[in-house]
Amino acid sequence: MKSRTLSVFGLIVTVLVVPGNAGALPAAPQTAAQATVTPQNLRAERADDPAAAPARREGDGPFTRLIIRGATLIDGTGGPPRGPVDIVIEGNKIVDIAGAGTPGLPMNDSTRRPRGAVREIQAAGMYVIPGLVDLHVHQGTKQKAPDSEYYNKLWLAHGITAVRGVPFASFDYSMKEKARSAKNEITAPRYIVYQRPGSGWEKGPVRTPEQAREWVRWLAQNGGDGLKVGAERPDIMAALLDEAKKLGLGSTAHLQQTGVAQMNADEATRLGLQTITHFYGLFEAMYDRNSVQPWPVDINYNDEQNRFGQVARQWNLVTPRGEKWNSLLKKFKERDVTLDPTMVAYLTGRDLTHHMAAPWHQKYTLPTLWDYYTPSRANHGSYWYYWTTADEVAWRNFYRVWMEFLNDYKNMGGRVVASSDAGFIYNTPGFSTIQEMELLQEAGFHPLEVIRAGTYHAAETLAKNKTTPMEYGSVQIGMLADLAVVDQNPLENLKVLYGTGALKLNDKTGKPEQVGGVKWTIKDGIVYDAKKLLADVAKMVDDQRKTRPATDAIRPK
Repeated sequence: MKSRTLSVFGLIVTVLVVPGNAGALPAAPQTAAQATVTPQNLRAERADDPAAAPARREGDGPFTRLIIRGATLIDGTGGPPRGPVDIVIEGNKIVDIAGAGTPGLPMNDSTRRPRGAVREIQAAGMYVIPGLVDLHVHQGTKQKAPDSEYYNKLWLAHGITAVRGVPFASFDYSMKEKARSAKNEITAPRYIVYQRPGSGWEKGPVRTPEQAREWVRWLAQNGGDGLKVGAERPDIMAALLDEAKKLGLGSTAHLQQTGVAQMNADEATRLGLQTITHFYGLFEAMYDRNSVQPWPVDINYNDEQNRFGQVARQWNLVTPRGEKWNSLLKKFKERDVTLDPTMVAYLTGRDLTHHMAAPWHQKYTLPTLWDYYTPSRANHGSYWYYWTTADEVAWRNFYRVWMEFLNDYKNMGGRVVASSDAGFIYNTPGFSTIQEMELLQEAGFHPLEVIRAGTYHAAETLAKNKTTPMEYGSVQIGMLADLAVVDQNPLENLKVLYGTGALKLNDKTGKPEQVGGVKWTIKDGIVYDAKKLLADVAKMVDDQRKTRPATDAIRPK
């Protein structure tokens, strides 16, 4: 037996845990993908960081030998599904993928099929995909969700096995939770830690190129994986990106409108920026007859309805497939740039009423998070002061042009990924990652391209700076065992990846029912019951509602 210390309603409770996994291995040793540098002299987390995740209670394994039997495999690389196959996992590694028969014939049960399983998952008629990799997440503050367990379980319940925090929360908090996740001490995806310049250290904001280089060196020495930059002053941006490249750190940028006139996507990627997140800096690099956005004369960036209502009105300032458009795409491809659009982050702007009423809010959105979404001049992204039809039309037009650009980049071999930036604008974690995948299909991506964007291409983006090969992002022999099992075909309907499943008429009963939803999520060889994780989230919401109801006037009943 061993003891675990749990936090229950603010009380510290120590319980005895009896191992119940015959054949289960101890937590897998850290691989290169999991290893972290222990941060030196970490200070206490910020007071507004969410509570650290409790010790892991969920999940079985890893096992000496786990076999997923008879599944149809979508390996994430873009290749077609194949099956039935048996997937053999030993510890936290995929060691074999063996044919298990021929479609249309009884399952092959010959002695040539893999044997010796400590645990088997019977997956005939089901689909296996790689664990999803979301490259743009935050855990925010206690104001939204007091406990990080809420985010972690929503992610895993949707088959998300790796997340890049940009940032998660404070540096100290992020590094500690990254280390705990790497050791499987908590129920959580893999954590990849990106931080903003100047965060975490004792020397304050970065104001000079010399400080920029010093901070990047500090970040590398303390185990950070990369940096999330804004539209920094050109000399500082150059220093940040150059030093990051030297030290093998990744980079992503939100090229905000206050700085984009001097640092658009073309200029930033020329300096070495690896990933463009959102859309900022893209349109500004392709204007036909402007060098800055022609804002109304009464624009005020700090008025968020003003800001977000106007930014979509760039849609007709560029010429799709014109000279500047094609030139920018070519430069991005030559520079091996990843586009991380997070279209879901702005989706509410094109239909506010619809997205306020998403079917998962009532059961899975915390009252505290719902209140953060509710129109407010204080909360970032809650800018629905008086959202108009004209605003929504502008956003619909903007999406049409934006999606065309993303699809063109994908078609020329560029890397586009599927991420969420959840926790704002009625986007609830987990669900919003699947929404982003649907938006990529709307943009013109084949469902196989969508799954590749959310798995292989996202993991490839993270691995660019590593000296070791990719270790997850596809279901292949030798890869880490990060994958998801769903009992419906996600290529036929991506909606089956939602925790709530997809609506389908049962012709036998004549009644509609929900089908799908991830059944099992496997992270690092540990098998999680995705439905149980989602039920845990529903209980968190119910428990919070008993003591702190959300805004009844707006919240769906």
